[in-house]
Amino acid sequence: MAPRYASAEQTPTPIIGVLDSSAATALKFSAFYDGLKVEGFSRNQNLAIEYHSAEGDYGRLPKLAADLVTRRVSLITALGSPAALVAKAATASIPIVFAIDSNPTAIGLVASLNRPGANIAGVAGMAVARDQKRLELLRAVIPAASVFGFLINPQNPNQDAQIKDALAAAQESGVQIKLVRASTGPDLGNVFVQLAQSQAAGLVIADDEFFLGASGELGSLAARHSMPAVFQGAAFATAGGLLSYGSRLAELYHQAGAYSGLVLAGAVPAELPIYQVTRTETIVNLKSAKSLGIVLPQAIIDQANTVIR
Repeated sequence: MAPRYASAEQTPTPIIGVLDSSAATALKFSAFYDGLKVEGFSRNQNLAIEYHSAEGDYGRLPKLAADLVTRRVSLITALGSPAALVAKAATASIPIVFAIDSNPTAIGLVASLNRPGANIAGVAGMAVARDQKRLELLRAVIPAASVFGFLINPQNPNQDAQIKDALAAAQESGVQIKLVRASTGPDLGNVFVQLAQSQAAGLVIADDEFFLGASGELGSLAARHSMPAVFQGAAFATAGGLLSYGSRLAELYHQAGAYSGLVLAGAVPAELPIYQVTRTETIVNLKSAKSLGIVLPQAIIDQANTVIR
């Protein structure tokens, strides 16, 4: 008798297409992969990853998104507001899970936080007035100062609102702000030259994915130019930044992984409410303060989640 072979239909391995606005970081992907594991998905076991990064050059995102759509990935996970908006424009059929550190309704990404609709769901850092809080912290540290720099990325889709809020906060506080801009690596060094010329006493760095990807470099530049600066994330503070205040980024990316796993398991994105990261964290670098000749108020040290000594 001829041999008989039993055939079993195998389920194809799902593929997540990660569309990243900025450079990859260890924190970002460690948290993301841990989130996926919550829903039973592990990279290189029952899940494949196609990673496309714009490396902070947002103009590259449409082409990268189009490539993921052509590859017919199972899901697009978009990291950062620029990537999320481009992914939404690129496909109405492939599910999208986003992780952004801003309000998704304010930038037109979704119509509602409770029911985002269509093929999109995600995670958002919803702590309000972060840039204003950074300015308040810097003013408390340098109370005699009257001029502060405010760094924005002109490619950021939320830049107009950031500038408006910064000007309002400065007026309320009775100080002036000097707007400085950067959207590429070479721009960053020029920022500190401009700040020195304007006699700014400190620098507030606005929320932006490119800046997050370059946070270590920004912290090092601030230390090298003896510029008291405030941004967010441990990488910035560890590299020499004076203060960090912002969303809990590890929670943001972890939940993005969990939501991605839920969608892969069959959840409908339109029915998943936007997960809101509302808790913030503060980091102070006492070594940087000492090198700058600054005595940090005890109240700021006491409220910090992490103190670098």
